[in-house]
Amino acid sequence: MADTRTVTQLFALDDLLSDEEKAIRDTVRKFGEDRIRPHIAGWFDEARIPAKELAKELGGLGVLGMHLDGYGCAGMSAVTYGLACLELEAIDSGIRSLVSVQGSLAMFAIHHWGSEEQKQEWLPRMAAGDALGCFGLTEPDFGSDPGGMRTRAVRDGSDWVLNGAKMWITNGSVADVAVVWAKTDLEQGARGIRGFVVPTDTPGFSAPEIRAKMSLRASVTSELVLQDVRLPESAMLPKAAGLSGPLSCLNEARFGIIFGSIGAARDCLETAVDYASTRMVFDKPLAAYQLTQAKLADMALEVGKGHLLAYRLGRLKDAGEVEPAQVSLGKLNNCREAIKVARECRTILAANGITLEYPVIRHANNLESVLTYEGTSEVHQLTIGRALTGEAAFR
Repeated sequence: MADTRTVTQLFALDDLLSDEEKAIRDTVRKFGEDRIRPHIAGWFDEARIPAKELAKELGGLGVLGMHLDGYGCAGMSAVTYGLACLELEAIDSGIRSLVSVQGSLAMFAIHHWGSEEQKQEWLPRMAAGDALGCFGLTEPDFGSDPGGMRTRAVRDGSDWVLNGAKMWITNGSVADVAVVWAKTDLEQGARGIRGFVVPTDTPGFSAPEIRAKMSLRASVTSELVLQDVRLPESAMLPKAAGLSGPLSCLNEARFGIIFGSIGAARDCLETAVDYASTRMVFDKPLAAYQLTQAKLADMALEVGKGHLLAYRLGRLKDAGEVEPAQVSLGKLNNCREAIKVARECRTILAANGITLEYPVIRHANNLESVLTYEGTSEVHQLTIGRALTGEAAFR
């Protein structure tokens, strides 16, 4: 077989990373290849994942909340965290989702908006993987418009009582703590959105798992049901008021997706190159045909560009200069191109591409979810449009 070059080599991507960043990336890659890849197709097929067990191992690896400082967190750079997301999603989007929800949603909410007591109680255990978290924002009737949520928190003496439901919540059924957002009557009579740290063993809280998914099957997805869930005053996140709280958390999670989605695309492309190099068609390798090489070249271009975009946004984030519209650029482009790459790679593998013997159809199915969660493509287009024109076209 002729000598081949990877996308990393074609774009000289390693030249853009420090030795430490490459070392941590390689450590996460090895963990994924050795510990998870041998099992992931079976987990996907059976729609299960040993979430608690993996959380402890991922905590030991140091990737849970790795971009946060203190409280047992590694305090790594945004780029390093992104590279970890990329390598985990190159295995499966469900694994990256577990890490993103734990670190960029639940832990970030407590770290950024919580009290010192809340941080001390939860963050060290969550960083170690001894406690799993989930993030309750999306509702059955309110996804892209979180301000329309119906979940309510009502004062009762010094306590808060929560009622409502959340939907499509990763880690929900296995979580030890849920960060739940609800409307209150605070802020001088106006309804204000506030966050609450809810231990999942609180009476009235339940999290039935959502079954029969065709995407993110190696991931726990749940509904959260809150029926007269009584919480003390200390359960409220004291520093978050209004939508800025949950939206800041979503922006953190979207950043990880920018890297993660392109990791899934890379894995599809590498699989297609390997397959085409050994699959014989009309007495020569499939890779020797012009049409196949045209597909591979176009996909390599998009995967490489996706890496460059992710790295650039990571550097901006580390400098404290990244803006939400720029995160939307990355999420929109990399998710949209990743799912196109997965589908095109499936055509190269032909009938073999629909089996779990190869990762391509699994990535393609997972990316159907990644494309729309943490903001649909349409929402990100409008966010970018607002940045370009100054006009908000959401309504």
